[in-house]
Amino acid sequence: MNQPLAYVHPSAKIANTVVIEPFTTVHKNVEIGEGTWIGSNVTIMEGARIGKNCRIFPGAVISAMPQDLKFEGEDSLVIVGDNTTIRECVTINRGTKALGKTVIGSNCLIMACAHIAHDCIIGNNCVIVNGCLFAGHVEMGDWAIVGGLCAIQQFAKIGVHAFVGGGSLVRKDVPPYVKAAKEPISYSGINSIGLRRRGYENDKINEIQNIYRILFQKRFNTSQALEIIEADFKATQERDEILTFIRESQSGIMKGFRPE
Repeated sequence: MNQPLAYVHPSAKIANTVVIEPFTTVHKNVEIGEGTWIGSNVTIMEGARIGKNCRIFPGAVISAMPQDLKFEGEDSLVIVGDNTTIRECVTINRGTKALGKTVIGSNCLIMACAHIAHDCIIGNNCVIVNGCLFAGHVEMGDWAIVGGLCAIQQFAKIGVHAFVGGGSLVRKDVPPYVKAAKEPISYSGINSIGLRRRGYENDKINEIQNIYRILFQKRFNTSQALEIIEADFKATQERDEILTFIRESQSGIMKGFRPE
């Protein structure tokens, strides 16, 4: 399992097929599932729950205490799903009493030097590119992608299948299925390339596009647009996902289309 030059706390629960390279430290109250590989110089701290067949590269720090002045040492977790890759120097902080956990889904790719703060919830099949900074309590839906060097404000939400362009400052919620970019963060179309790659047919993509035309490209306020969308479009999973996301937004959604 682990090399002689790695330290694994005696109470840590490590599956027999886990590989731990030299100079890595695994603290107490840690669980690591079968088939996971942990590179050199990784630090896995108290409260980590890491799934099966994950890969964690050198320099990563998983489940360090949150950088939150309200944290009082309460028990909390970082939960990482199966088949997730965490690249070099990524930091993922454990939760606070507000939620009690930070969650990274399955089949995710967290690229080098990203930071994911306390109480974030990252869905399945997500990609977080190099150097992204996620403040506390951020939520990211399944299949979403955040480009390099993005900064995500606390409590912001990113919808399923959304794509956020590199270098963006995300201060408002990014609805499902869209591309978001510019400053301030704005609607830049729907994520049609990503949707096609995931098997969405043209009819479904056109439906999503027509919904967002009403929301972002017509001269309706958000309440008016939601009423029109609900009245004019038949109920589908995608329509309802969009309506629910926007109605439940606490921070408000990003701006509409702005021509150059």
